[in-house]
Amino acid sequence: MQLLFIFLVVAGGMGLSVEAGLLGPLGGEVGDLWATFSIFGVGAALTFLLMLFFSPRNSPSFFTQPSWTLLGGILGPVYVVILTVAVPIIGIAMTMIGILAGQVFKSLVIDHYGFFGAAHRKIDSKRIIALIFIIAALFLVAKG
Repeated sequence: MQLLFIFLVVAGGMGLSVEAGLLGPLGGEVGDLWATFSIFGVGAALTFLLMLFFSPRNSPSFFTQPSWTLLGGILGPVYVVILTVAVPIIGIAMTMIGILAGQVFKSLVIDHYGFFGAAHRKIDSKRIIALIFIIAALFLVAKG
């Protein structure tokens, strides 16, 4: 089961690279914020349709959740604007490796301290080495 989820997250990461590749040209044509809006508009419409058919009807309202849990609603558009602006300037590979470096670094911190209810997973030497390799990839691609 774990292997299936690893495959799914790798496929999701591939999808993000495709999204970044689409956002750069779209932002150049319609503007960075309009490109971001279009991505979220299409995503919101698709999510709404999925909720209509697959979401349990008795699930608790998101209005009853702590406000900090909705922070992703702010972080998502910021991320997409960064993709839209960065890709035409530094390329898809450099953008995605930079995003990955930031994600892994912050994920290690979140896991280590158990922020947001995450299970505690201590930062060990293997995780640090993995982060160093990602940072090395960032510099190698930048020099390429």
